[in-house]
Amino acid sequence: MYEAQTYEEILSRMLQKALSINGNLDTREGSLVWCGDAPAAVELQNLYIALDTVLNETFADTATRPYLILRAAERGLKPQPASPAVLQLSITPTTLHLPMNTRFSIGELNYYVSADRGSGKYEITCETAGEAGNDYTGTVIPIEYVDGLETCSISAVVIPGEDEEDTEVFRQRYMDSLNAQAFGGNRADYLEKVNAIPGVGGVKVYRVWNSDLNPAKLIPPTGTDTWISGLSGVSEEIKAWLDAVYAAGANSKLTVGGTVKLVIINSSFKKPSETLVDQVQTAVDPLQNAGEGVGIAPIGHVVRVEGVGEDTINLSFDLYYQREWSWDDVSAYVTEAINGYFLELAQSWADQNEALVVRISQVESRLLGITGILDIANTKINGEAANCTLTLDHIPVLGTIEPGTIVING
Repeated sequence: MYEAQTYEEILSRMLQKALSINGNLDTREGSLVWCGDAPAAVELQNLYIALDTVLNETFADTATRPYLILRAAERGLKPQPASPAVLQLSITPTTLHLPMNTRFSIGELNYYVSADRGSGKYEITCETAGEAGNDYTGTVIPIEYVDGLETCSISAVVIPGEDEEDTEVFRQRYMDSLNAQAFGGNRADYLEKVNAIPGVGGVKVYRVWNSDLNPAKLIPPTGTDTWISGLSGVSEEIKAWLDAVYAAGANSKLTVGGTVKLVIINSSFKKPSETLVDQVQTAVDPLQNAGEGVGIAPIGHVVRVEGVGEDTINLSFDLYYQREWSWDDVSAYVTEAINGYFLELAQSWADQNEALVVRISQVESRLLGITGILDIANTKINGEAANCTLTLDHIPVLGTIEPGTIVING
């Protein structure tokens, strides 16, 4: 805004003002008047620069991170802190017991045992918060000797680690908070609070049922299903009704207020682990206190948390290669390109009201950008020469790739 207020412009105006008062004044460089005005012009230029900075820091869309944090704090928002990765450790022999906090190293990062899942499987938490802990390609080494331990390996990421929230992501979250007011368990409230849980990359909120019953007392006790299956002397129609009531109670669908279904995806935009789903369920509405307002959900909301599903996508196509190129030369790049497309779809899932669609045109356009591939034909998705609409709240995962071999000596 103050770009025109340069030292030269300011000094020129000051000297012109002096001449307007007394036209006989000497205003040449080095004169008494010039020497009096020049230092003041420098300081005024610096003042305008500071004013421009202050103006930019005043508004959320131009503020730097420290001032954006101060602005967002007025609405009770702050950047999401970095969170540690939780990995699944598998050991042999499976009968060996690892004490809690037993430490392991993978590459340059250290982890500690945080949960025992039985059958030789443990959850280990990275001591360093951030996405770096999600990489488990290195060798798993116990930091201290563990008597009886034969092998140990990482089999999965249970809860992805996340870096501190990026400035632009935080800025957008602040802007979104102005457009959708989060209040008392409305959709915006669930979106804001569930997305803030470490490991969650996105969430969809559904209203699924309503009634006028006491929710917690209507969850059937253990053994109810066995009792129903053992009933005799009742009609199939009555038995089907009992099965339906049992299923509704077991899934917390018998409720005073509205039942809410949350579908989540993890922060790596993959299917969340059962551990993450359980953690979100406990944070939002613990099953043992369903509808009582113990968690994030308000009183009367019985919430059921699920993870996104996965649909396997098998691809086949004919590729036209450049001279001396073959499938072996491009296969890794093809897989990377398709996985990149599927990641984009997964990242957009939470913002879509409809089921995701894997499109042939998108697959082909990405493959045509790979060096060595001249053209592509006869593309099929799961055996069909048509786009594939996924199951609602499912994301695509790559299955098999079957390339044809067509060589062009170009």
